[in-house]
Amino acid sequence: MNNDAPTLGSLIRNLRTQSGWTLQEMSDKTGIPRSTLAKVEHGRLTLGYDKLMQISKRLNIRMSELFASGDEPAGRAMTRRSVGTKDSALRVETPNYEYFFLCPDLRKKRMIPIFGRVLAKSVEEFGELIRHHGEEFIYVLTGRVAVHTEFYEPVILEPGQCAYIDSSMGHAYILAPGCDEASLLAGCTSSDDELLGLLRTPEQQDSGGPPSKSPHDASSRSPKKARRTKKSTPSRLRKA
Repeated sequence: MNNDAPTLGSLIRNLRTQSGWTLQEMSDKTGIPRSTLAKVEHGRLTLGYDKLMQISKRLNIRMSELFASGDEPAGRAMTRRSVGTKDSALRVETPNYEYFFLCPDLRKKRMIPIFGRVLAKSVEEFGELIRHHGEEFIYVLTGRVAVHTEFYEPVILEPGQCAYIDSSMGHAYILAPGCDEASLLAGCTSSDDELLGLLRTPEQQDSGGPPSKSPHDASSRSPKKARRTKKSTPSRLRKA
């Protein structure tokens, strides 16, 4: 394991120290409790999408800027290159997914490359479907993944199969029945330069309060659609 790989805590600390803020000053600016920020910086707590979005909006920075770990040279925006591995990626774990945000040294990316592991075993366990701006593509590497979407019947993807969706449609990636592990490669875009709604899950314990609501939160989905999604049964995607 690469000990130099960026972590959410190190990125938050770098942002704070480069801005010359104390923990209390950053707490005042972001609305995140000082104790929570301290635990995040020391790797004892992670943050969900709602809180990351809150930090981004209150500090008036892009989510991709928040997750960037390197200093990008001026005047090289169209000639950039990044080479990395999973060990050099930014790792963020939530109850539903374990994410590895690849090539975090590049800022202002138009596409967010992600290696991920699917953790949730049912829609009930996952919670409300996610929606956010942009589009996304997933390619299953190992295991079997049930793709649940707001307007289509669920479908099961096998290794080597892929799906492309509009991210504004409620969606969730779940372990298929009988599957205990699954991994995938994803590419996500966001029309408003936000990091994607893949981290909607609230932060883990001791967050200092309930998560703030995001305009991309799937809670606005009608109860009727939610019930219909849960009752539907995944169907296997036919191979060509």
